[in-house]
Amino acid sequence: MKLVRPLACAPPGTGIGLRHAHYANFLATTPAVDWVEVHSENYFGDGGFDLHVLDTVRRDRPVSLHGVGLGLGSATPLDATHVAKLKRLVERVEPAVVSEHLCWGATAAGHLNDLLPMPLTDAALALLASRIDALQNTLGRAVLIENVSTYVRFRDDQYGETNFLAELASRTGCGILLDLNNLYVNQCNHGEDAVAAMNALAVDTIGEMHLAGHRVTRTAVIDDHGSRVADAVWTLYEYALQRFGAVPTLIEWDTDVPPLEVLLDEAQRARAMQERASSAAQNRPETHGARTA
Repeated sequence: MKLVRPLACAPPGTGIGLRHAHYANFLATTPAVDWVEVHSENYFGDGGFDLHVLDTVRRDRPVSLHGVGLGLGSATPLDATHVAKLKRLVERVEPAVVSEHLCWGATAAGHLNDLLPMPLTDAALALLASRIDALQNTLGRAVLIENVSTYVRFRDDQYGETNFLAELASRTGCGILLDLNNLYVNQCNHGEDAVAAMNALAVDTIGEMHLAGHRVTRTAVIDDHGSRVADAVWTLYEYALQRFGAVPTLIEWDTDVPPLEVLLDEAQRARAMQERASSAAQNRPETHGARTA
């Protein structure tokens, strides 16, 4: 059942992922970033250094909790223990936003530890809508659902991925975390049109955007979050800013993590593009729903 809640939205500006390699930087200084994102599951414990760092960083800037292990679309029942741990973390951190993925990841035999692609069917839509309703009701807030990179599509698909997300948002009141690198990866791997995919989404449903690097192999483009954002993805970001406005944007970097200065440089590039898009929108004679930060 859809409940009317405010759009889940990350803080204005640009953020980066808080990773272990940069803990010392965040404890010793105040890096020039508007907010940070952490993977929720890394902070489910009752204590320890990781949680200490998160508590410390949270005093200075907003935090986004990004789940990677819930697997909302799994055929197994929603993991009540996982959701309870997430709820406890939400109450402790009071994050600006909570997000999950459009994926599945568990079977009766166990957890597969991956963001596996959903069949984009009416049955999957009904299952995910019920799971999102349950999650939002438990947390008492709207969440964002992220599109994922995939390496297969299903013959029985009845929707494009972003059409599927748009229908989920309509049914549940969730927002959408639009990952532009994932759109580009899927464009390369499946011949899909990333711009057309963005055009299928309503402006007022986008609460956050992600930018990341990828790796090109002989068989597929891999969303590995291990390099700077590619020029083609920056081009998609420019279009996204024109369509959706200056949506809060995260630089993701999870493998081969570089010095903090490299992430801050990427975040500054995104911030400068946001500012140019906002200025251009304000100077246009008419704007049609695009947001400015």
